[in-house]
Amino acid sequence: MILLRAGNASEWTGPTGNNTYLFRGSPSILIDAGVGESSHVAAIERELGGTTLDLVLITHGHVDHVAGVPALQGRWPLVVVRGGPGEPLRDGERIRLESNRNSLVAVATPGHAPDHFCFLDEDTREIYCGDLARRGGTIVIPASRGGSLREYLDSLRRVRDLRPSRLLPAHGPVIEDPDDLIDEYIVHRAERQRQVLAALADGCVSADDIVTRIYPGISGALRPAAVETVLAHLEGVRPLKGPDPDSASRSSDDS
Repeated sequence: MILLRAGNASEWTGPTGNNTYLFRGSPSILIDAGVGESSHVAAIERELGGTTLDLVLITHGHVDHVAGVPALQGRWPLVVVRGGPGEPLRDGERIRLESNRNSLVAVATPGHAPDHFCFLDEDTREIYCGDLARRGGTIVIPASRGGSLREYLDSLRRVRDLRPSRLLPAHGPVIEDPDDLIDEYIVHRAERQRQVLAALADGCVSADDIVTRIYPGISGALRPAAVETVLAHLEGVRPLKGPDPDSASRSSDDS
């Protein structure tokens, strides 16, 4: 597997932008499409060494993961796209890697997006986790675009139960301690829910008011993401159960 950066660094996508992952061989497979930057397409072509790109697996349909599809189809017209705007994936589906290896297993993990999938490498037990998790921050749950906090927490637990050796995210560095990070995320979300409930009890009447209360100093660029996540927390408005306190530490505090 080869990590290739998509060339779209920003405050939203992080200092290195999106990660995409290339498997050479037959078939050749790219996880996530990037945004169509010419340098990204050129890097894929260089790593393929003159062979074709056969398959693109999309973790979910957000723009930084799918905007590169037309550029990839323009360079490799026969490439097949699965997930996102392409042919739907099926939970538990196995995508064969080259003949001397096992499969990538598609694992439905909604929450950040309704169509979110992770991919488990049966050989290495690594999970390509898209926007399920990242090192150095938490994940936005965009309620107005189908995000669901309860589905997201269920997806975190499902991935933890698969006992991955590592998580390879769409943003940031490889996650070498999946269980610890997932437990931190669950604790963090339970604490956020308590903060949202406290803000409501103190008279906050809108998601924007709650953001001002519980995200002091948040940048203007990231404020809409915080509003979306608060809206996700407001769905159902009841306490969320986290893991035992001794099993996890506090997570980062940005969403």
